[in-house]
Amino acid sequence: MEDLFPSDDPDSDDAPDAPAMPLAARMRPRSLDEYIGQQHILGPGRLLRRAIESDRFTSLIFYGPPGVGKTSLAQLIAKSTTSRFVNLSGVESNVAEIRQAVDHASLFLRTRNQGTTLFVDEIHRFNKAQQDVLLPHIERGTVRFIGATTHNPFFYINSPLISRSQVFQLEPLGNEDLVALIERTLADAGRGLGRSRIRMAPEAALHLATCADGDARKLLSSLELGVLTTPPGPDGTIDFTVQVAEESIQRKTVVYDGDGDAHHDTISAFIKSMRGSDPDAALYWLAKMLYAGEDPRFIARRLVIAASEDVGMADSNAIRIALAAHQAAEFIGMPEARIPLAHATVYIATAPKSNRAYVAIDAALADVRNGRTLAVPPHLRTKTRKKLAAASGTGEVDLAYSYAHDDPEGYIPQAYLPEGRRYYEPSENGLEARVKERLEHWRKLFEQSAGPKA
Repeated sequence: MEDLFPSDDPDSDDAPDAPAMPLAARMRPRSLDEYIGQQHILGPGRLLRRAIESDRFTSLIFYGPPGVGKTSLAQLIAKSTTSRFVNLSGVESNVAEIRQAVDHASLFLRTRNQGTTLFVDEIHRFNKAQQDVLLPHIERGTVRFIGATTHNPFFYINSPLISRSQVFQLEPLGNEDLVALIERTLADAGRGLGRSRIRMAPEAALHLATCADGDARKLLSSLELGVLTTPPGPDGTIDFTVQVAEESIQRKTVVYDGDGDAHHDTISAFIKSMRGSDPDAALYWLAKMLYAGEDPRFIARRLVIAASEDVGMADSNAIRIALAAHQAAEFIGMPEARIPLAHATVYIATAPKSNRAYVAIDAALADVRNGRTLAVPPHLRTKTRKKLAAASGTGEVDLAYSYAHDDPEGYIPQAYLPEGRRYYEPSENGLEARVKERLEHWRKLFEQSAGPKA
């Protein structure tokens, strides 16, 4: 019976002509020992490696940025388990193709007793109906499902599919891993560039690795482009210099999806850098967002929140600076908007920090949400409310309210909240230290007072 789904493994008999394939496809690893990186899940004794080697896994979801080996790992798993490997794309495939793949998997299982590994790249592109089509076949064991996604699966993949799968996060490859991949590619005469005489400058290899941003596919594509477009010298050797590397990979492309993990991770790093009082890191993350085309208004909104949440009462001028930056960014637009945004970023990062107001409101909200709703003390109620109480003879007494401005200091001890609860405890950071001193003085006067109680 003819296999309707030939393998795309370059080592297989039915693979396309290997030299015509891009270098990145030719250099896919043929075994787990050749696999670069991801030692946190594939190192000796790790769960995924044990599951693969013992052939004891059902469904897997690989989550990580482009070029870190999600497809290669799926192919290695299929090869190590002797199952057929069927590749579908979340971008191109539809329900009919999913059903056809499952039908053929069922046929191979019945007639050849051979299982099928169904790999769906960009699984987050499937809608709910498409994802649901897979569920009964995964339950029956018709296919072993492996999904790959660059988006957080807990947000973009249906819960029933998540619950039937083990999720593994793949990390960007480190520079050491990428340099090792370059060396292996240059030495491999069968699939790599070993047939050519190439003299790779160590600085050039490091530049390619750094600018690849952890993406092996980008690295190998740039390496191949540099080798193919650089004429050999008189001795037939191609000198792959730093200049060739720079020309091959051009400028560094920022990995930044406007609605995905890179977006959320970068804004998180930006906020935490300001909170941690590191203006240099905050400026870098700001630059990355602006360079990648992030909406300046979104950044400005986050600055306003950070100014109040993290600086707060330690320097109330921070929120004014942030609001001014927001208004300026709206008014002048990019690229000049980067200047007031940077101004506010540096101000917030270098300002004294206090989150006491933020903590206080959350504590008060928790009391309102979880506790007994407190009644307004009689002396704080409206005049109409007091008159009604007096007329109805409810027995409410001590309805006098003391007007704070009648005192030269502007403070008259009286209760404004039952049960003596406290939420705001000022710090000694920045200008909040003066607030603390003033508040402690008032609280002391209140404790010494025999004034009206709630």
